[in-house]
Amino acid sequence: MLRTTSSRTILLARSRNLPATYRYTRRPYSVDEASTARPEECDIVIVGGGPAGLALAGALGSSHAIRGQLSVTLVEGGDLQKIREWAMPTDAFSNRVVSLTNTSQNFLQDIGAWDHVDVDRTCPMEGMQVWDGISDARINFNALELGVPQVAGSSQMARLTENFNLQRALLKHLDGQSSVQLLDKTRVESIQQDKRESGSWPLVHLSDGRVLRARLLIGADGFNSPVRSYAGIQSYGWNYDTHAIVATLHHSPRTISPNTTAFQRFLPTGPIAFLPLSPSVSSLVWSTKPPLAAALTKGDPATLSSMINAAFRLPEVSIRYLHNRILDAKNKGETLTAEQLKDEIAWRERSHSIEHHSAYASASVDPVIANVGIPPDGAELLPPLVESIQPGTAASFPLRFNHTEQYVGEGAGARTVLVGDAAHTVHPLAGQGLNLGLADVKCLARCIETAVLRGGDIGSHTALIPYARERYFENHKLMSVFDKLHKLYGTTFPPVVWARSVGLEIFNELDTLKAAVMMSAGSGGGTRQKQGPSAGWNFVASGFENATGAARLTEAVGGALRSTTVGVLQQLAKAAADRGPR
Repeated sequence: MLRTTSSRTILLARSRNLPATYRYTRRPYSVDEASTARPEECDIVIVGGGPAGLALAGALGSSHAIRGQLSVTLVEGGDLQKIREWAMPTDAFSNRVVSLTNTSQNFLQDIGAWDHVDVDRTCPMEGMQVWDGISDARINFNALELGVPQVAGSSQMARLTENFNLQRALLKHLDGQSSVQLLDKTRVESIQQDKRESGSWPLVHLSDGRVLRARLLIGADGFNSPVRSYAGIQSYGWNYDTHAIVATLHHSPRTISPNTTAFQRFLPTGPIAFLPLSPSVSSLVWSTKPPLAAALTKGDPATLSSMINAAFRLPEVSIRYLHNRILDAKNKGETLTAEQLKDEIAWRERSHSIEHHSAYASASVDPVIANVGIPPDGAELLPPLVESIQPGTAASFPLRFNHTEQYVGEGAGARTVLVGDAAHTVHPLAGQGLNLGLADVKCLARCIETAVLRGGDIGSHTALIPYARERYFENHKLMSVFDKLHKLYGTTFPPVVWARSVGLEIFNELDTLKAAVMMSAGSGGGTRQKQGPSAGWNFVASGFENATGAARLTEAVGGALRSTTVGVLQQLAKAAADRGPR
């Protein structure tokens, strides 16, 4: 793990070839020395009531070794009652969707939280179509054909659900656990070190005047983490010049197959993903440039619908033209109407010789009619045509890469530990942010349980360091792969396009390897896979970074593209290490 010493940090940053946008985010958290409230003794204080924080509280409360031995207090600034009472019509879905791997789902089942999930509002992802937006090189994953073991009666790679559905289930699970206390609508005002007694326990000052003295303080409080600031843990990262558009899409049910396949096309401006939620509803995650994201989310929903359909079907040169057309109109203070855009798309389709009955036609056909009846050739390779956007769901948010230099506080910041987004923020192209956080939660809960069984101090560095050793570099390797994928697909340089396309097509022919990749990515739902040697990961990373030869680049790209289902480069890394240097 990286230390927080400045000179040491700079040397390590240079050795890892971090970009010039490396930033220090160490800042002292405010201290209220004037508080005279009598501290309440707490064994574990979790700050943050998102999925990671709630899952950790649930895991600790479900442990036989911990339950009855330790008290757990979770502090959340928002109103958790709103999440408990959250409800939507059966044909409507919120726009924030998470993809849970089988491993993550099994973890939630093990702690008893999955029993409270509304399964009717979840959807198995049984297949995945991923392709290059320039060359159309494609990889196809099918869980059933590749022999992925069934989970909940389905041969699924992952299960998609709304973030609120998961949070509500976790809250219902916690309602039956007397050892867990929830303090919502309560902000952390300041955190300071208690120096009056030995042990230097953190004192958490709350907005309601209470002060919690924590034996172990856990930050599950997101990117701007007060716990991380108190611990003095620095982080490095950068903002991507990209925003993610999210929306809930309505379409007719598919006739060619169930709506259980995810589609993702990598465009130079960013990937666009179509994720199934029900037979006639899917979720959009589209990474693109901020001006275009603003124009599409704030404009006519019909324009966004047309652009989504075109983005999966038209050649990249026409997609680029349409983007420029929308932005030019906005810059001139004009409005490109939905009908004008539809005419533009129809003209582009004709110029590319796309017939109106083709699966790649969108503007020249009625989506309602196109999604029913006998599907045209190639329809299985594309998502259904979007008919409308659910009102109020189109939104966008900035994307960033951020990783703390360590997960466990030391010195004046001792007895602190970070999980989830408080420790790492990753590009959503692989949909793995929450899965990384749940893996953190599972590991940390196990380390705390081990300390309790051994009679150890749960807040000591000795008890927490196994968590940091297991999760830090595992997360770092995957985050680096996702970051390089984002950069790799952001180029239109012909040799790179050729190399990544060849690698993808070769890999698509290897069913045995694809099955192994899905298993290692969490689709098998078993225990954590053995990690490949770091030398293998260095080989993969250097293949992306340097691209010194077509053969080496092709091999690296072929492996990297597997990470669209998460963690998948482990297989290539291990194989590379076993072969040794060439």
